Amino acid sequence: MSPTGNDSASARAAAEGPFARLGRDLDDLLRSCVPSEEVSQHFTNARVEILKGLRAVIDARIDRLSADRRKGVSIKVE
Repeated sequence: MSPTGNDSASARAAAEGPFARLGRDLDDLLRSCVPSEEVSQHFTNARVEILKGLRAVIDARIDRLSADRRKGVSIKVE
């Protein structure tokens, strides 16, 4: 009997071990989850906008704290 394509594939799978296919499948899955350049740029821009928003919140808090300083009371010293 001469080996056919299916026989050689099954022989190769048996020779690679039980986790070889799992490794290939996991690799394929992870590669499919990598976002495109357009998606990566979108998320980068979103991060920048979030940081700008946080900066605006911090600046507003600083301004509010700076304006709330109460002046001391003058006391006449004799």
